[in-house]
Amino acid sequence: MRLLDLYCGGGGASMGYARAGFDVTGVDIAKQPRYPFRFIQGDALEYVAAHGHEYDAIVASPPCQGYSVTKSLYRADHRYLIPATRAALQATGAPYVIENVEGARPEMIAPVMLCGASFGLKVYRHRLFECSFFMLAPTHLRHRERVLNRRWVADWGGFVTVTGGFNCSKAVASKAMGIDWMTKAELAQSIPPAFTEFIGRQLRQRIEQRLGVA
Repeated sequence: MRLLDLYCGGGGASMGYARAGFDVTGVDIAKQPRYPFRFIQGDALEYVAAHGHEYDAIVASPPCQGYSVTKSLYRADHRYLIPATRAALQATGAPYVIENVEGARPEMIAPVMLCGASFGLKVYRHRLFECSFFMLAPTHLRHRERVLNRRWVADWGGFVTVTGGFNCSKAVASKAMGIDWMTKAELAQSIPPAFTEFIGRQLRQRIEQRLGVA
């Protein structure tokens, strides 16, 4: 099954969907030299309008800076693309998933929140997922453990915060997120593959049920 990942970034979400069994193509306006699958540089909404019908499922992570609690740190104009992205995905008729940060909740329709702790990851990273299909979600575990916030620690077995700042080393961030091919800046923006592998398995099941695949 072919899956299109819009605003794909470095490919954290893409990796999870690939592990769930999809043939993934990523689209992003910026170059992604470390993206691990087929990549097309271009405008996501223009591409899905022209080629969305070629895919069995479409996922999208519109820019989150405008919805983030740190949006005041960004000087660029914020783009609020969730409504436009949803309309473009619905026009294809394919099942879809839209991902964003917690601050985007008012823009999203019945989103499911996933947390790294629910997947055994050492990062309390919350992300919202709006799905065009019914999706089960794991229990959100309480945040009981202390979180490291010191870059100079080279190895750490506990929880960390993964941002582009000096909160932890790249090696620690990579281990916590389950991603070993990205830069620290890319990790800061990424979705843990464990999240989307979990979603992707349910998405495949829905598609197979619709197609009558045993």
